[in-house]
Amino acid sequence: MKLHTFKIGGVHPAEHKIAAEVATRPAPLPTQAIFPLSQHIGAPAKPVVQKGDTVKVGTLLAEAGGFVSAPIYSSVSGTVAKIDTAIDATGYRKPAIIVKVEGDEWEPGIDRTDTLETLAAHPELTAEAIVEQIKWAGVTGMGGAGFPTFIKLCPPPTAKAECVILNGVECEPYITSDYRLMMEHADEILVGLDLLMKAAHVERGYIGVEANKPKAIALLQEKTAADPRVQVVPLQMKYPQGGEKQLVDAVIGRQVPAPPAIPVNVGAIVQNVATAYAVYQAVMKHKPLFERYTTVSGQALSQSANYLVRMGTPFANLVELCGGMPDGDNRVLAGGPMMGKAVVSLDVPVCKGTNAVTVLSGADAHRGQVKACIRCGKCVDACPMGLEPYLLATLSARGMYDRAEQEQIVSCIACGSCQFTCPSYRPILDNILIGKGRVMANIKSRNSKK
Repeated sequence: MKLHTFKIGGVHPAEHKIAAEVATRPAPLPTQAIFPLSQHIGAPAKPVVQKGDTVKVGTLLAEAGGFVSAPIYSSVSGTVAKIDTAIDATGYRKPAIIVKVEGDEWEPGIDRTDTLETLAAHPELTAEAIVEQIKWAGVTGMGGAGFPTFIKLCPPPTAKAECVILNGVECEPYITSDYRLMMEHADEILVGLDLLMKAAHVERGYIGVEANKPKAIALLQEKTAADPRVQVVPLQMKYPQGGEKQLVDAVIGRQVPAPPAIPVNVGAIVQNVATAYAVYQAVMKHKPLFERYTTVSGQALSQSANYLVRMGTPFANLVELCGGMPDGDNRVLAGGPMMGKAVVSLDVPVCKGTNAVTVLSGADAHRGQVKACIRCGKCVDACPMGLEPYLLATLSARGMYDRAEQEQIVSCIACGSCQFTCPSYRPILDNILIGKGRVMANIKSRNSKK
């Protein structure tokens, strides 16, 4: 079996796929659900409910706050307790809607049956109708980025899509939610791919899956064997292969230029397999996005598991399902150990982009002591964007933002490969992210004056 991969950089951290063969089960409903209004890239959603309103599962809580935005739906039934602020994964308090849970009553228009609906059986679904339904349902990228999905399906006139690539890579340690989704809902994912291809007006689809998931590769190859439009692409085990640009390189061998270029500029629209599943549910089941597959894992947890979680459920509930917080020092991440964010409270709720809750314990919960850079160049070798991370970090730390911009700091995808590989435990990525933020602000300011 030929294995594909991207050409520049990359690392291979220990996988720790502890929950890979643990079947997904529904997480219990919380007593209170918290819905941050910023669960996506772009403008926050605008509340359409008030304190005291009664809501059901699937009730619209907040409408899109702009073109680059997405609506938010209730995952529970009950009463709106308040519209306030709540801590999210960034550690800051953000506007949120809090619902007191009272039962589990669903909006009547949602199809809750397991009957598989196919695109062939629904010729009335035009490309425009599919895009509108995706937009209505609040579907966003579920691999972590949170970009509204409908926008990717409407590329600028200067770009033409040639294919849709589904990301089933899941190269971060510990996370297994996408793997379980592929094993348990492959048919729905493939219908989702069909819908995305029709919406994008393309006749070619790819599914990239790393070789450490042989069962998923075999299952998807079996189910697509009769469809010449779709190819399952086995990939080498290398991080960050799940990055859009790296996946495009690995699957179709095309290099996405530096920002503002995006994958569609080289003909590819990239979506996560969980996004494809959400698209299927939105279009075929009239189901808004309000729940997702989430892995809860850690070497010191008494058990690791995969859950179907209603959004708004606090992390504390999920950790408790896995035996509670281990003794000693722990760090809880929203996401995996490479790109996840350490949360300051277990009251942080599961949102659209929460693919995992990872608990690091003992030595893994702490960074090594920072030492002097030894000029080994490992960070340069590891960078999948071909950058010089040590230089970008130094320029950022010294406030040399114009030079950092010249050195393409905006191309950094924040994968953490540089920091992971550094033998001196330098906070390379931390400094780069500070510098990138300043440079992006400078660029925005310049553009606003044009």
